[in-house]
Amino acid sequence: METWKCVMVLLLALPSVLSSSIGNLAYKHPGSLMYKYGPAYNDLLTETEDDGGTDSIALTHSFTYFGEIHRNLYVNNNGAISFKSPVTAYTPDAFPIAEYCMICPLWADCDNEIGGHIYYRQTTEKDFLDQLSQDINESFEGLSFNAQWAFVATWDNVAFHGSESDKTNTFQCVLVADHHRSIVIFNYHDIQWTTGTASGGDPLTGLGGYAAQAGFNTGKVYFNMPNSRTDHVMTLKSISNVGKPGRWMFEVDDVRLKAPGGCFHLDTFLQHGQTIWTDEKCGEKCSCKYQGKMQCEDKGCDEDFICLPSGRHYMCQIDEEDC
Repeated sequence: METWKCVMVLLLALPSVLSSSIGNLAYKHPGSLMYKYGPAYNDLLTETEDDGGTDSIALTHSFTYFGEIHRNLYVNNNGAISFKSPVTAYTPDAFPIAEYCMICPLWADCDNEIGGHIYYRQTTEKDFLDQLSQDINESFEGLSFNAQWAFVATWDNVAFHGSESDKTNTFQCVLVADHHRSIVIFNYHDIQWTTGTASGGDPLTGLGGYAAQAGFNTGKVYFNMPNSRTDHVMTLKSISNVGKPGRWMFEVDDVRLKAPGGCFHLDTFLQHGQTIWTDEKCGEKCSCKYQGKMQCEDKGCDEDFICLPSGRHYMCQIDEEDC
């Protein structure tokens, strides 16, 4: 009889134990702007496979991307969401890329066989959609956005291919749609590496070689996040176009990208106050002014500075030989 009493006590306690365990699988980093993720929110996982990802995922709500309506997508382990076809390439080529239609929070050679997980879910959960609507409307003046659906993909503590270190990246890409508009949110919690060893990166630092690419590409339309394909892409976690370091927002439904907090110069988004040089001799200096307009002038590098490539542009940097 005593044995049965013990069994009954265990059975009665089991639901609360399971509930507690599942609750612990809800991930939220203290001080981070990343939205909650994990099994507690019905997140699924991509395969543990170098250069892998999901099969085609049927969307419960269409998503318009640069004027084209999509009803399926892929979550790729190497830091990209794509339409039409998966992305198995591990070295981020410069945009435009004709064969890919993709959204890249941080396209680089992630290897979840070494470490990390890639979570994803689509949701119509009201409280979460209300939170997204509030965050979007605070950032886009006069938009009156009412989220109807969202897709959340999270790269959690992912290592790089060939890593001989404990360096990992944690970032998130959120697709949000109302009845006719589409928003993309990038959240960067921690970026500690930019390049896998097969792309020329160092196995201990995860830097060098062909660094990570962040931005948007349809093959015809393309835009780059600040410092893409340079080691400085790591700064995305500490800067923002919506006044919240580590968070970036873009409206992507129209053929022309829209975003608060910066300017578009040819194929690159620049933050307010950011300066670039447009030619290899650093003869033309262009700055993004706070009214969202580019101001360009004929002005070279100051004395003791040299002109060096920086992504798809150029920067005047201190001549190390003079240091």
